[in-house]
Amino acid sequence: MPHGEPALPDDELRELTAWQQDIREQFPIITAHPEPAYLDSAATAQKPRAVLDAVQTYLTTSNANAGRGAYPWANRTTALVERTRRRVKEFLGDPDPESGRSAVHFVSGTTEGLRTVARDWLTTHLTDGDEILVPHADHRANLLPWLEAERLLAERGVGVRVRGLPYQADSGDYDHRALAGAVGPRTRFVAVTHVHHVYGGDMNVHRIRAAVGPTVPICLDAAQSVGHLPVSVAALDVDFVVFSGHKALALPGTGAVWARNDPARGPELRPGGWQGTPNTVGIASLEAALDWLDAAGTDRIGRWGTALAARLTDGLRHLPSYEILGCQASLAAGSPLQRRHGIVTFRHRDIPSDDLGFILFSHGFMVRADSLCQAGTDETDPKHGSVRVSVHAYTTVEEVDRLQSVLTTLA
Repeated sequence: MPHGEPALPDDELRELTAWQQDIREQFPIITAHPEPAYLDSAATAQKPRAVLDAVQTYLTTSNANAGRGAYPWANRTTALVERTRRRVKEFLGDPDPESGRSAVHFVSGTTEGLRTVARDWLTTHLTDGDEILVPHADHRANLLPWLEAERLLAERGVGVRVRGLPYQADSGDYDHRALAGAVGPRTRFVAVTHVHHVYGGDMNVHRIRAAVGPTVPICLDAAQSVGHLPVSVAALDVDFVVFSGHKALALPGTGAVWARNDPARGPELRPGGWQGTPNTVGIASLEAALDWLDAAGTDRIGRWGTALAARLTDGLRHLPSYEILGCQASLAAGSPLQRRHGIVTFRHRDIPSDDLGFILFSHGFMVRADSLCQAGTDETDPKHGSVRVSVHAYTTVEEVDRLQSVLTTLA
């Protein structure tokens, strides 16, 4: 939610509670295990029945290789792959999905997708002295591919300068004012994150475009936004969107790269190498997941996650034993500042995060407790550990309140 929007009013929260009760019933693993609270949806999301049914139907009626045969099963699989490409474009708000200019390439997940952009696009046209801006405090998957591209170019004798995006120390957001001063005539590319995987904040990508100008290509890591809130490539004005299917209610091992392919901003993305058999069952699950998300309403999913995160930070901010990571000015439920999008990360000032994770599991809470793959941190250093609570449409207010109660006893 952008800066300036307040927390949800009580009547809207009550409206969403009725909606959420119906949503929760559509997740078999949740209804089959009602006691433990799954609070690790930023790592992977649970799957609704519609996705599981689509997988079962595909495997029992049409399982074949795509583009490799002329018989009905193969034809149906080929049609599925192409239909899902269009479906991804529509879901991301591609303003002209039928134009043929933009493209969707299926990958195994966000990490492979970012490496595809780095190795098969970025390294094809940069020249000696060019600069790229990349995040040094986001997920490692949105830093290492760009460093790999720098190394590959250096092996060819092309020296590219990799500069770090500036951050605001008080919020963890990008420092858009400082960024404007960091952009120069040789800036050729910017990599950014939509929703931060530790702080949960919207990184205000629209301000990135304003800072770098209209022609510099922007690659968006949307791992924590696709499937969790509305994403519009038209509104964001980015050139690549990369996301993982498993975080968007589909099966693991599938994801997508959406490429704008605007010739004014660079060459067309053409993934290198021989493209073998796609993950057809994963693609079937992705199509079903996107259909389910549209029906459930990504706007409502986003508002629900924001409300639960605000509820948790509002409680934790009164407990001095905890340090909540990210923007400190937005912890109160009524804060007019940017909210956390379903992700709340914190540390106990005395209990190591790994131990706190085990304690919470003993009370029935499944959370993430480690360094969270954040670039710029030492995974072996305990002081960088933290506990991340991440919710989705199937998470209830009662689960968040129960977690708050346990954390209060440990304060």
